[in-house]
Amino acid sequence: MFIIMVVVFVLGYLAIALEHPLHVDKAVPALAIGSLMWVLYIFGAYDIFTAGLSEAWNSYIHGGHGHGEPGIKEMRHFIVDKEIIHHLGEISEILFFLLGAMTIVEVIDQHNGFKIITDKIKTTKKVKLLWILSFLTFFMSAALDNLTTTIVMVALLRKLISDKETRWFFASMVVLAANAGGAWSPIGDVTTIMLWIGNQITAGSIIARVIIPSLFTMIVPLAVLSFILKGNVTRPEVDANEKIYTTLFERKLFLILGVCGLLFVPVFKTVTHLPPYMGMLLSLSMIWLVSELLHKDKPEEFKKRLKVIYILQKVDTPTIFFFLGILSAVAALQSAGQLDLLAGWLDKNLGNIFLIDLAIGVLSAVVDNVPLVAGAMGMYPIEDAASIAAMTDPAAIAYAQNFVQDGLFWEFLAYCAGTGGSILIIGSAAGVAAMGMERIDFIWYMKRISLLALLGYVAGAGVYYIQSLLLHS
Repeated sequence: MFIIMVVVFVLGYLAIALEHPLHVDKAVPALAIGSLMWVLYIFGAYDIFTAGLSEAWNSYIHGGHGHGEPGIKEMRHFIVDKEIIHHLGEISEILFFLLGAMTIVEVIDQHNGFKIITDKIKTTKKVKLLWILSFLTFFMSAALDNLTTTIVMVALLRKLISDKETRWFFASMVVLAANAGGAWSPIGDVTTIMLWIGNQITAGSIIARVIIPSLFTMIVPLAVLSFILKGNVTRPEVDANEKIYTTLFERKLFLILGVCGLLFVPVFKTVTHLPPYMGMLLSLSMIWLVSELLHKDKPEEFKKRLKVIYILQKVDTPTIFFFLGILSAVAALQSAGQLDLLAGWLDKNLGNIFLIDLAIGVLSAVVDNVPLVAGAMGMYPIEDAASIAAMTDPAAIAYAQNFVQDGLFWEFLAYCAGTGGSILIIGSAAGVAAMGMERIDFIWYMKRISLLALLGYVAGAGVYYIQSLLLHS
């Protein structure tokens, strides 16, 4: 079953990639493998656990949680009542965060709030517009996070570009810029948050040392596209007879409320130490309340367009289901031990910290970066000055220095795990959100964007390596 799980995951992944040729929504295979992986896992639990392949099970038993000699009943209890509940909690945080962010963005959109921004962007030249939107995304992603920023920017693109393929191009570059922007901020990506909370990195250090490599990750593909893209974008046609349901005051109010609500989330997390989705839902509740009070005396026609209860019907629920399926499938691989074996193989066969991080970054384009980073955090403890001082071998001392707080391994891991996911559209939460919102074709992205993203990834990695040599020379 251990190997069959991997085969089923690969087949499901191929079905997601071939969504358009198969004419099957990607949420279908994602939900299928999200369930089947756990079915295979529980049926193969005895063989997997007795072979010692699952680190999660080994930790559970060695931690004294088992009762006597563990049998199949205890193993099923572990999977159903421990692992599924644990992973479902983590997945739910992402889903509720996504649902809250998408609803807030939809509320702004339905109140024509984005029109205030799009009216300020006058240029229609493709190259100029691409640079403006990419830099805006890069810095917004650091302040908010890459997922929220992508949702906001894709909603903006719908107001700026009418042609589907051109919008796909811009949305893809938004994903790349959002991931690059999230990699150098302690709150910009789930993986940097993990490393920050785990004390592997500090806020000041990650910003100072990773911002320039991240910038190159975005600039290099932009520079290449500057020679390829020609002409102007076509703006969506505005119907002069279209009925306006909001006043200028309401448009400004909900734009300000929405943006402030999104910006509030990282502040909420920093102050309360609670999960970000709670801050997102709190922001949504406040915006919802204002909407209820503001529109309570309006005609029914206005209410059905502007009240949040009706706006919720427009939220892209297939994307939510897609996230649920793919994250559930990856969680099964993490619990059963396939990802731990992969991490161990990388450590054994590569050895060099730069090569290990680079490989983790490339793998994060296929497998979710969160369990990969979690695996790396579990494999390598944070070295302290006392343990290094006790070492006598110069080579061992030099290697251990890479794993101190703000060591090269952790900083480069933040960069690689944050930006490597851009190589494939499905490789990051930002990419999955854009894929769901714009129905971007997996194969189309791979043909037109993946090489650019890989070029930027390698360029940024090279900049970080040179920077590390200069700083430690």
